[in-house]
Amino acid sequence: MSPNLTYVIVVGVLVAAGVTLLLERSLTRVLMGVILLGNGANLLLLTGGRAGAPPIVGSAPHEEMSDPLPQAMILTAIVITLGMTAFLLALAYRSWHLNGHDEVQDDVEDRRIMDLADRDEVPDDDVDGDDDEELPTTDERQLSTTAKGGRAG
Repeated sequence: MSPNLTYVIVVGVLVAAGVTLLLERSLTRVLMGVILLGNGANLLLLTGGRAGAPPIVGSAPHEEMSDPLPQAMILTAIVITLGMTAFLLALAYRSWHLNGHDEVQDDVEDRRIMDLADRDEVPDDDVDGDDDEELPTTDERQLSTTAKGGRAG
């Protein structure tokens, strides 16, 4: 049995929209991304099942019964998505209550690492193309900083 092309396209759209929303900074959008991704996963599991008679022993021959495993996995995925939804709703509500918005703030350590990375970038102002001097490598810069008594890295 091959899956219906409509199901495959809908799964792709749901997963793509869910991942896009998960990458946002607003917890409300992250919540919507989790819901869309969960629904896409449920539909993907549904397309993997075989259609047939109910999987009750004695109601139909074994070859005509549908596979109960995708149904059980979908029920489990629904429960997990519901739990994640409840957690993210509580997180967004608490953030809104404390800060007045639900934007995720930058971590101080992440900001420091980004600033250090920005300072390590060498501007490309050598437009004529010849390299007059050789630039130090990252290891040489760390060694020179450590030798001067500063922090490395």
